[in-house]
Amino acid sequence: MAGVAPDEGGLSGVATVVSFDIDGTLEIGDPPGIITIDAVRTARRLGYVVGSCSDRPLAHQRQLWQRLALDPDFTVLKHRLAEVRSAFSAVAYYHIGDTDVDEHFAGLAGFRFLRADAASFRAWGPALLGPLTGVSRGATAPPGRPE
Repeated sequence: MAGVAPDEGGLSGVATVVSFDIDGTLEIGDPPGIITIDAVRTARRLGYVVGSCSDRPLAHQRQLWQRLALDPDFTVLKHRLAEVRSAFSAVAYYHIGDTDVDEHFAGLAGFRFLRADAASFRAWGPALLGPLTGVSRGATAPPGRPE
């Protein structure tokens, strides 16, 4: 299974899997999104299984994580998100993204979709990531989208 690590090495039974879209979701995407890299690091510190699910090729996703000095648990193309659910046993599965396509594939894979816009983040961010902002400074909504 390209990009998805098997459920081995103590990852069985983890509490939460968090999948991040890149473009329009993460602050380093193209276009930039509102989710900070600090929020991704916080998810890691909380013990979540963390990775990316994007339209970008897997090699590009891996290079992005490498530049950030982060080691994701998975990198996968959007239409293969269900493979992440099969690879990791968890009680909660989340996909954070900014488009209806993200929402579609999250639903097909059995992930709860969390929209990456400022208003939505205020609702789900603190519960998932704790009392950190997690939103890019000065961002009120992704570029081109009203809040």
